[in-house]
Amino acid sequence: MADYYKNLVQKPKYEARTEFDDVKGRQYPTMTFMSNELVPGSNVYIEMGWVYAMPDPNPHIPEHSHANSDEFVLHIGSDPKNPEDLGGEIEFVVGGQPLKINKTSALYIPAGVIHGPLTWKSVTRPHLQMTVIMGAGTLAEAAPAGYGGQ
Repeated sequence: MADYYKNLVQKPKYEARTEFDDVKGRQYPTMTFMSNELVPGSNVYIEMGWVYAMPDPNPHIPEHSHANSDEFVLHIGSDPKNPEDLGGEIEFVVGGQPLKINKTSALYIPAGVIHGPLTWKSVTRPHLQMTVIMGAGTLAEAAPAGYGGQ
């Protein structure tokens, strides 16, 4: 019988950063919960972090793309009585189109599509931002939030 504890990540890595040394108003660095380093052979990069106040600097996630990897970006509200309410408003530019996000949401971004910046317009309650980058098993391959100038 297989031991699936080897696939369970309960202690994240804190490795994903942007070009800034520090970002206030959010968890920084974010938590990496899946990578080939954490689970060999998983070949997906999942990172997340809490946004609990207006980020500073804002925006801190620049325009970037992932040449070889599709990405899913989730923004998840924290109100159990109104789970669709994000608890803030974000402007997220994808392929040159500004998207207004104020609801719990998931966004698919195909490989190579330029996206960013993400600009927080308001934060009224903490919310979670999560990225899932398919086919990228390392931080360098994933380049979340434009890490490493990608």
